[in-house]
Amino acid sequence: MGLWDVIKGEFIEVISWLDDSGDTMVWRFPDQDHAIKMGAKLTVREGQTAVFVNEGQIADVFPPGMYTLSTQNLPVLTKLRSWKYGFDSPFKAEVYFVSSRTFVDLKWGTQNPIMMRDPQFDVVRLRAFGSYNIKVADPRAFMTEIVGVQGCYTTEEIEGQLRSMAVSSFSALLGESGIAALDLAAKYKTLGDKLRVEMAPDFEKYGLSLTRFIIENISVPPEVEKMLDTRSQMSIAGDDGRFMRFQTAQAITDAAKSGGGAGDFLGMGAGVAMGQQMAASMAGAAASQPQAQPQGQSPSPSQGSGKEKFCSSCGNKTTPGAKFCSDCGAKLESGCSKCGHPRGPGDKFCKECGQKLE
Repeated sequence: MGLWDVIKGEFIEVISWLDDSGDTMVWRFPDQDHAIKMGAKLTVREGQTAVFVNEGQIADVFPPGMYTLSTQNLPVLTKLRSWKYGFDSPFKAEVYFVSSRTFVDLKWGTQNPIMMRDPQFDVVRLRAFGSYNIKVADPRAFMTEIVGVQGCYTTEEIEGQLRSMAVSSFSALLGESGIAALDLAAKYKTLGDKLRVEMAPDFEKYGLSLTRFIIENISVPPEVEKMLDTRSQMSIAGDDGRFMRFQTAQAITDAAKSGGGAGDFLGMGAGVAMGQQMAASMAGAAASQPQAQPQGQSPSPSQGSGKEKFCSSCGNKTTPGAKFCSDCGAKLESGCSKCGHPRGPGDKFCKECGQKLE
């Protein structure tokens, strides 16, 4: 075996990549100490693309398949290198494998609340989070704009940039939508699809395709959630009395769970008593209000002055001391001294209250 045969044995003859990481987007073939033999075998599996880089310049790109590296399969690299030694001469070029699979379940979320106007809450702060899927659609653009000369590039290295883009676009769309905070849950899919379309051009600049954008949750601050819970409890409880009993039962249960002592229960008992006293006071005040007298009904004995007289013919109220009705001119008979109801001829007792007539 001659010296040339020994040197030829050091040349790389098989180039391939098996990815078992699940998050590697680009991997550079380790050829620092080896030269690639002209005629070597290149295997590009499904979900991969092989990119040859010569002196920092992308030369040839290979889709999935098996190739024999020759001047026929490396037209750009052959032109750049200007081979002088025939097909068997070695060459050095950086070989990058770019994963073209879809990377799923990449996370996004708002670090700070988004301030927005709300038709029901006036001004509200919202937080949101979700996930998205991407894939490398243009290996040349992705290598040029993002990867550069890195030997290994993972999704973790680009997630920060993509997350910022997603949050910025989401905040703008949410502010423009004008959807009430309580109605957003029904719009998650609609907003997600719209955001995917709007952000697609920004991802394409980096050679990426945004295949899916998901909004998992949009929430209000914890203190607002607590107020909403209380409001729901009041709606379920109905009237004030039922709500007070509901709150008292909850307080007793919470105190029992937390090991509250006798003082806690005495305090709750005083609160219940105060609530009952307030309810009774409100009920008494409502009962003491005067009620409207039905139209056409004669005044009751408690409402009348006891000295008023009325005409037996037309029922008109008469003037004290008058002998004839000022409305119809009929002669006035003396009425009941207790309720003032007119007396009829021969009446000895009042037909209204039973008082004996004078």
